[in-house]
Amino acid sequence: MQITDINRVVEDEFRAVNEEIARELSSDVPLVEHIAEYIVSSGGKRLRPLVTLLTGQMLGYREPPLITLAAIIEFLHTATLLHDDVVDTSDMRRGRPTANNKWGNAPSVLVGDFLYSRAFQMMVRIGNMPVMQTLADATNVIAEGEVLQLVNVRNPDLSIDNYNLVIRGKTAMLFAAAAQSAACLATTDTKLQAAARTYGIELGMAFQIQDDILDYSGDTAELGKNAGDDLAEGKVTLPLIRTLQTCPKADRQTIRQIIRDGGTDDPGPVLTLVQNSGALPYCRDRALQHSQRAIAALDVFPAGPGRDALAGLADLAVNRVS
Repeated sequence: MQITDINRVVEDEFRAVNEEIARELSSDVPLVEHIAEYIVSSGGKRLRPLVTLLTGQMLGYREPPLITLAAIIEFLHTATLLHDDVVDTSDMRRGRPTANNKWGNAPSVLVGDFLYSRAFQMMVRIGNMPVMQTLADATNVIAEGEVLQLVNVRNPDLSIDNYNLVIRGKTAMLFAAAAQSAACLATTDTKLQAAARTYGIELGMAFQIQDDILDYSGDTAELGKNAGDDLAEGKVTLPLIRTLQTCPKADRQTIRQIIRDGGTDDPGPVLTLVQNSGALPYCRDRALQHSQRAIAALDVFPAGPGRDALAGLADLAVNRVS
């Protein structure tokens, strides 16, 4: 199943989400509106709001609050991107200059704050306490995940367990919130809400591991960023952790020193070491395990196009090239 097939299941709702996003970006401060529109319209697949719409569709819930909820999820995601790019001093995302590259760090951080606060205004309008609880908890965990990643920059001793904690917080939690909050709108059945959360967590884990694989194997034009960016920023991800576990001692010392130095201007030799170490197939197997768990979590839901599309999205997460 391709992303176009998945999108088609909620095509009308997706269009309504885009319209709501455009309305909610309005601000009396032109720079706020300009930066927010730039980053929101920068060509992302909007997978997280897609998860929200498909979860609602799967449970037979297609009311207006679901559209608002999907827009909220996209605003939360966009806010994290603005803040991440400042923290990482990134200059390219999705093939375009980052907002901080164009306008500077301070406006980017403040517009990220605007998107967070607008998202919470919209949550109040929905008026569903379980939804608000889910999203409030998620944003807190996401912030913790970002801090955990930050404190582990230049740490060549990062373990797989701690890597999993980082990506569970900074990536998987918003996927979980996207699915769980939609289930909270659609049903009071806590078993279904928990299953939706599990699906989102496992999907997010699979997605991030695949993202980290692509950083060592993908094409720059496809990725919309430079291959090796994580290494250049001193970030230790699963492909590098596995390479350190399996490579010869001399190579291990070289990689550890590059990590401690905060990266390298020439990631080519390390990319080659990772690609030749067997780390990428190992990582792919881990991503596939999470994808399969995501699909298994859907077993408790009614069969239909929504469930099929969510399963297709879990499969696509580990079979994409960008």
